[in-house]
Amino acid sequence: MAAGFSKVIIMGNLTRDPEVRTTPNGANVTSFGVAVNRTYKDGSGNNVEQVSFFNCSAWGRIGETIGRYAKKGSGVLVSGRLEQRSWEDKNTGQKRSTVEIIVEDFKFLPRGGEQGGGSYNGGASYGGGSSNGASSGPAEVVPEDVPDEVDLGDIPF
Repeated sequence: MAAGFSKVIIMGNLTRDPEVRTTPNGANVTSFGVAVNRTYKDGSGNNVEQVSFFNCSAWGRIGETIGRYAKKGSGVLVSGRLEQRSWEDKNTGQKRSTVEIIVEDFKFLPRGGEQGGGSYNGGASYGGGSSNGASSGPAEVVPEDVPDEVDLGDIPF
């Protein structure tokens, strides 16, 4: 049997403030949603806008950083793997399932209306995380003098 492969890359804006939780075994996980907009022309030549929504989970230091510096509306570039979870609804007894992106790398991006392109790269590019919160490399390179709350709109690039 061939080995499987799952990789996804999305770029969009957070749909809600990130929610940081701690599992019973002490691992931190951050949950957030990302909206991805796409515009295309239909058969009649009219512009059509389509929005897709994706649930994301980030473990360990990557999740802590997203939870600390991102908020609803923040632009992000996220890459990771797809993971399906299944459970039984406690109230109805129905089986439920979802597919979410397990974040392995990300970058903060400028807000939608800002000029200049480029990404906030002063300690805002992260990767190497795994779903158990362990890291195969440095996961955070935030300078010591970064205040608790950073408005990414104040960064000149």
